Amino acid sequence: MSDEIVPLDQIQARIVILRGRRVLLDRDLAIFYGVSTKALNQAVKRNADRFPADFRFSLTQEEVANLKSQFVTSSGDHGGIRKLPSAFTEHGILMAATVLNSPRAVQMSIIIVRVFAALRQTAMAQKELAKKLAELDARVGAHDKQIAEIVRAIRQLLAPPGPEHERKIGFHQGNR
Repeated sequence: MSDEIVPLDQIQARIVILRGRRVLLDRDLAIFYGVSTKALNQAVKRNADRFPADFRFSLTQEEVANLKSQFVTSSGDHGGIRKLPSAFTEHGILMAATVLNSPRAVQMSIIIVRVFAALRQTAMAQKELAKKLAELDARVGAHDKQIAEIVRAIRQLLAPPGPEHERKIGFHQGNR
């Protein structure tokens, strides 16, 4: 496997959201760590007690089908995947680096954690922006009502008086 460090944007592009969590699939993590997917999964299997469900989980057939547009799978008869892929959360990624215990895995785990942290900051910024937009919308909405009331009052002042307000000016002669 190559010793080159993977650019941040390539790592970010491989992060997917499954079960409400940002994860990397085992095949992508193996590439980043410079090992085969088989070697990664064997190391994880030997150290299964270090990978609780919130660190690593196996995908279901349905999840694989939903991700099919992101990666191509073929039948087991033609060299494709034979087992369902595993998904590693941020903590699982760090734990995988410790069980692989290679300098590249340690170095890449630091980079990957930085990508996850950047994604969290982006998500927080988006939430903050959405909150501020909601506040602005509420404020502008209140002003819109006030402006509408002012416009209605001005229109009433500009409207010509109706017949009930008509008065004749001058002396009136009555029938005497």
